Amino acid sequence: MPRPRLYPTNAARQRAYRRRQQQHLKVYHRSRTTEWATPQPFFDTLNAEFHFTLDVAAQPGNAKCPRFFTPRGDDGLAQPWVGEVCWLNPPYGSTIGAWMAKAYASTLEGSTVVCLVPARTDTRWWHTYAQRGEIRYIQERLAVGGAANPAPFPNAVVVFRPVQVP
Repeated sequence: MPRPRLYPTNAARQRAYRRRQQQHLKVYHRSRTTEWATPQPFFDTLNAEFHFTLDVAAQPGNAKCPRFFTPRGDDGLAQPWVGEVCWLNPPYGSTIGAWMAKAYASTLEGSTVVCLVPARTDTRWWHTYAQRGEIRYIQERLAVGGAANPAPFPNAVVVFRPVQVP
């Protein structure tokens, strides 16, 4: 007598396998959100240095500047950042490369963009864009969004200053 099948289809077996694999991922490789609010005291220190005029990737409840764009509603990636001093704490998901590309491109139009990003030095966006800016590694892990525990990943501040194009 053959062994009974645990899953009705091969697709169901593959879904169960992927679910089991996801459960074994370390906590810093999975998250229920890609949006992490900037701790106010951390922002205040940088704001005292840069005097931000625009938060380019905020939510209405956590915007750090009076003028702000949201990632979805206003689509901060589609808006011009020309001549602004921008604060960028991008969504930490698959679109982070696009946010960093926009930050760097905006410096060619006279903007200063200060980015709070995960220090993921093994990623393409880090090598393509972050290394073109001034990198300030953060020694301690940030407790983002009023969380009781710090983030499970290290962060860095990347500063893109205006570039003079000949």
